Amino acid sequence: MKSVLKGLFILLALTVFHACSESEESAGGMGRLNVYLSDAPFPYAWIDQANLTVYKVEARRADAAETDSSDTSRSGSPFVVLMEEEISVNLLELTGGVTEQLASAEIPAGDYDLVRIYVKDASVVLQDSTVFDLKVPSGMQSGIKVFIKPALRVASSLSTDVLLDVDVSRSFVAKGGPNPKGFNFKPVIRAANLTTSGTLQGMVTTVDSTGAVLPLEGAKLSVMASDSVYASTFSDAEGAYAILGLEEGSFSVTASLEGYQDATQEGVVVVAGNRTTQDFQLEVQ
Repeated sequence: MKSVLKGLFILLALTVFHACSESEESAGGMGRLNVYLSDAPFPYAWIDQANLTVYKVEARRADAAETDSSDTSRSGSPFVVLMEEEISVNLLELTGGVTEQLASAEIPAGDYDLVRIYVKDASVVLQDSTVFDLKVPSGMQSGIKVFIKPALRVASSLSTDVLLDVDVSRSFVAKGGPNPKGFNFKPVIRAANLTTSGTLQGMVTTVDSTGAVLPLEGAKLSVMASDSVYASTFSDAEGAYAILGLEEGSFSVTASLEGYQDATQEGVVVVAGNRTTQDFQLEVQ
């Protein structure tokens, strides 16, 4: 089932269908929900792997009773199982538009407002092959809850895609700086409805003393909404970056890298189902 797409910044090819008519919804039926995993990458060169083993994925009906939300075995549970098998993923491979398909299942048509991910193991491997096995908080018991706002609509006889974007730099917290004594696993995951979202991509470069344009690796791209960071990523060795699953709208985007002056572009417009290109050229401080 594992299908990590190789290569840099190959954008996910989507076939996304939106809501059907009111008459089709009232008739019920089954639709397909696909769940993809991506990563807002870890910025530190001394990390080689950030691994998760997922063994179950569920989705919750938005109109279901909250009283059953903790028990998926009882009749009338609001949760439907999307996947039940072990998948091991190195999140550092899922950058620049590369994704991992976690689940694809036929489920009752309707609105879904939460995805629950059950994680068996988590670990970090350093470049020197040191391995840290991490404690997974509540992963074995109630799963990691990722809310979808607004709720995701699965239409009868059609297919819908949702992206789970893991912020690795905030989820795997180092204890001890560049020579860590361990890591805490505090999962930070953003859900994006790929039916109604767009992609931001571009290049981060600088100009040297000869006038040559050079790519900048490791520049942080921060998408701001309501004075807070909505999504972020880092440029790769070619200076390229991509952020999937952004809501349609206008954003402020900042590119920053130590030793260079920050560059901010206001009013970057993201359109659902489209790619927006925004390049940055940083000046040396």
